[in-house]
Amino acid sequence: MKITPEDNRASLRRRWGVPLGVATGVAAMSVAAVAAFSGIGDAEPLLAEPAGNPTSAAPSSSPSATHGSTSAGTGPSSAHESSAPDAFSITSGKTTPIDAGTVTKILASCLGSDASRFHPVVAVRAPIASQDGDGVVIAVDSADQYVQCKSKGDKGNSPDSPPTFINDRLWGTGHMIEYFDSIREPAGKGQYLMLGAGHYTSDIAKITISYGDSPKQYPAVMAGGAFVYAAALSTDNNDPHYAGPSPYVHAYNASGEEIYNQKKDPQFTDEQ
Repeated sequence: MKITPEDNRASLRRRWGVPLGVATGVAAMSVAAVAAFSGIGDAEPLLAEPAGNPTSAAPSSSPSATHGSTSAGTGPSSAHESSAPDAFSITSGKTTPIDAGTVTKILASCLGSDASRFHPVVAVRAPIASQDGDGVVIAVDSADQYVQCKSKGDKGNSPDSPPTFINDRLWGTGHMIEYFDSIREPAGKGQYLMLGAGHYTSDIAKITISYGDSPKQYPAVMAGGAFVYAAALSTDNNDPHYAGPSPYVHAYNASGEEIYNQKKDPQFTDEQ
């Protein structure tokens, strides 16, 4: 399933509990500005560091956690947690970088002739693969227009038509976080791939993701104004219509103060 921009006022569970095509709009700042804030230069876009260990609900106040992992590449291999009413475990929140040559192939197959206009800022493999996806590449052009390409091996695709449409949607005045496409796909019996992305303003230093009612938060990969999360979810629920837990985005400033919580975002809570 994919939820279109017309469903912008849908409930948070609809937007994040099932595959999404939720939109974004033109970033309020340039990639250069974001890169300057983060210490990442435009000349050498980051191809993403692996996501680190899960954070607690109260994040570290250290600005060193600004981009991506809180520990260099050491994600949870078996960090089980449960959350009522949906019994589930996040068995891994670790991502791994995609090499530059493969990223080029993914963008070429995803964007076609437009690929040459974009350079990657985040490119990661998820901790688990579905039949159709195993990771994501976020790229941006000189006009600060972002695209998201889901990867499978060295191939890429986008649920957006055309793929470059994604950044022409829904950026709102005063918003700090905007959402790209998000998916939940089966990856074997009782296993699901959770993957999503978006972009953020320069006053955000850290982004984490919680799932369902669990307070545990997992760090997103952040670079070039874009963020990506990916997780492997396990459940004993064999219902083919299993909704699964909703992912929730949390954003923090450099002092460790939470300045955005998706659960409190009016665009999601108005119809709760």
